[in-house]
Amino acid sequence: MARLINIGFGNAVSTDKVIAVVSPVAAPVKRMVTRAKESGTLVDATQGRKTKAVIVMEGERIVLSALQPETITRRFNEPAQIQTEERIETEDE
Repeated sequence: MARLINIGFGNAVSTDKVIAVVSPVAAPVKRMVTRAKESGTLVDATQGRKTKAVIVMEGERIVLSALQPETITRRFNEPAQIQTEERIETEDE
């Protein structure tokens, strides 16, 4: 069953569409981001912050996030119930 995971600043991606979450510092990843920007398949979800993770999606889409790759991966692997409870607690504060 597909679910959405938060990638920062109210943005979310479908878990069924994620292929990889990688760091943006490697040269091949930088080239991949540049190509996606040129072809119009780049989604910038950083809200103007520094890019800390590059999410490779199906359909040759690339999503940029200001969250660490480890944080996104942890959220990806968490059961859906835990994420829902965390979101509710954050909204109450």
